[in-house]
Amino acid sequence: MGASSLLSVKKQLTFYGAYHDHPVNVAIHMVFVPTILWTALILCSRLPYPSFLPSYHVRINEYLAFDLNWSGWWVILNLIYYYVLEPTAAFLFTPEWVLIGLTSASFAYRPDAMKIAGAIHVVSWLAQFSGHFFAEGRSPALLDNLLGALVLAPFFVHLEILFKLGYNPNLQQSIHKSVKQEIAQIKASEAQHKKKAQ
Repeated sequence: MGASSLLSVKKQLTFYGAYHDHPVNVAIHMVFVPTILWTALILCSRLPYPSFLPSYHVRINEYLAFDLNWSGWWVILNLIYYYVLEPTAAFLFTPEWVLIGLTSASFAYRPDAMKIAGAIHVVSWLAQFSGHFFAEGRSPALLDNLLGALVLAPFFVHLEILFKLGYNPNLQQSIHKSVKQEIAQIKASEAQHKKKAQ
């Protein structure tokens, strides 16, 4: 995927949307993508962090904190990328994104944080896979593009909510049209592979 594709909100969301077109699957993702993100930030907060990288910790209150570790960098860099893709949507997403980052950083200091986060993380992934295999009828995007799927999932869910509230109907229609075309191409390709296998 070229650099221009990485910076195109339409192309990125067409890729992701082709794996998330069924309304049941989309609804499941709206619930469980945030929990996967939140618990992943907690789990990754314990990863070894190189001493040569800048480190920073501030506790705002009992429920909010910020750590400049791998999880902190993930929050910062992804938010920057979202602003590149679609600035207005990213601006509207910023309060939720920051809250996820700050609450997960604070929760990570609990003695039972890894146990609780691990359990929620596993249940959330099981729900996601059930949505793909039973509702969507195909494998999830992460099996084709792991990093792209993990980066795009929260922003895709956010945009789906915005679209339902009437945000940027021209962009919604354009992405929806591209998604349908992409799905048609995928199904045609799968049909050809089945014919060759027979």
